[in-house]
Amino acid sequence: MKPTQLTPSAILQSLRKYTRQSTDAPVETSGHKEFTIDALAREASTTVRNVRAYQDRGLLPPPEKRGRTGIYSDVHLARLKIIGQLLNRGFTLANIRDLLTAWEQGRDLNDILGLEVVVTSPWSDEAPSYMSYEELLESFGDQLTQDVLLKAVNLGYMMPEGDRLRVPSPRILNAGRELVDAGIPLDALLDEVNSVRTEVDRIADGFVRLVVTHLVDAKYGDKDLPRGEDIAKLANFIQRVRPIADMVVSAELARILDKSINKILVDRLANVLSHLEEQENQDTPS
Repeated sequence: MKPTQLTPSAILQSLRKYTRQSTDAPVETSGHKEFTIDALAREASTTVRNVRAYQDRGLLPPPEKRGRTGIYSDVHLARLKIIGQLLNRGFTLANIRDLLTAWEQGRDLNDILGLEVVVTSPWSDEAPSYMSYEELLESFGDQLTQDVLLKAVNLGYMMPEGDRLRVPSPRILNAGRELVDAGIPLDALLDEVNSVRTEVDRIADGFVRLVVTHLVDAKYGDKDLPRGEDIAKLANFIQRVRPIADMVVSAELARILDKSINKILVDRLANVLSHLEEQENQDTPS
């Protein structure tokens, strides 16, 4: 039985547990993002209560005051992400406070915060876009079943925000739309992308290990953190390695695609020739 195509109201109902009702988005100012405390908490996947608690414990720098409103920055977001990841690994707030105290001791705080921002910032500088549920249906039509929709959300390709969808990567959305228009089922495309992620994770881990092994461990071992001017140097190199890694991966992907497409074409031609030979042999009298 063919799955029923979703309507905008059915999409909203399916995604209700994912929906972020507020659309209070971060503001970009001179290359730096600014957040209210609510927007900061959402962006860091935590709560306003936690943000205030971390501030009270000295884990988080105070916000800039503008009138009666506290304005937070990407520095606060970076620190919150680090705190959240350490908590997920089983460390207590007291443990994390001791670590941050040791990290900051004898180091320039601006360099430290700069490195934290670089390490926790997204690699892509692509700006997200937004689309309505009606636009989503126009793009994918009856390919958009409830299972496919939830799969796309779980993969992070779209996120409901009130009465619209946030699209973190418009380029991926456009690529998906073009492939589906060409005849590739959306469900099969999402499955393939999901399997590709494992390989991409492995490649990314390899680049990160190169940096850590040769720029950090070689000098400080694996139980200490960079000091002095090495902090700023490391932050600068991490920013530079992003486009370098992108160039390497793009070039290698192009090479492998050329090879794969050529092989598939030759294999198909070989199959056709074999079939023609079989037919010729059948038509030839014994």
